[in-house]
Amino acid sequence: MINRNPIVMVHGLWNNSDIFSSIKSKLDEMGIEYFAPTLNHAYGMTSIVELSELLNEMILEKYGFEKEVDIMGFSMGGIIGRYWIKNFSGYKRTRRFITVGSPHNGTLTSQLVPNFPFSGIAEMKINSKLLRDLSKYDYLLNEIDCISFFTYWDLMVFPGWRAYLNIGEKISLKVFKHRNLVSNSLAVERIVERLTI
Repeated sequence: MINRNPIVMVHGLWNNSDIFSSIKSKLDEMGIEYFAPTLNHAYGMTSIVELSELLNEMILEKYGFEKEVDIMGFSMGGIIGRYWIKNFSGYKRTRRFITVGSPHNGTLTSQLVPNFPFSGIAEMKINSKLLRDLSKYDYLLNEIDCISFFTYWDLMVFPGWRAYLNIGEKISLKVFKHRNLVSNSLAVERIVERLTI
């Protein structure tokens, strides 16, 4: 096993940790430790706040309070990771924060979804309270190596340019479906390359 930070991988809505199977295979080959828990989104009815609390419990159980980690989030998982960094002192122990197709600036596909019962989806609306609150604390990311992967042809995070942080590196991937951001072989290569620097 290579001596480096474990990578905590956070999946998005309507999938589970199996979404990272291609990335996990590459990390296994390289001997890099990762932790990819499955969170219960309840079809978007579980709030990002609750999912972040659950993620925190799992990280504490796995790694304790101090071990440094890297965070990688796909889609909604990037917002969960960002909330964890801000609200659970994750900024003190996160070295690298990589998001893939995450609606950091909201997405039009969430706009017509009612706040109840789909609170998790509604929190990804453009100008939602949760996203506004997160943006106020972007300075907490200043000491973290942040990388946002996105595609301009994303129909889940639409328009695609809304899928990157206002801080850190932004990398456009030439794939045509949201899910392909973490399954397309060329996209996976580029993500793993940055994950394992």
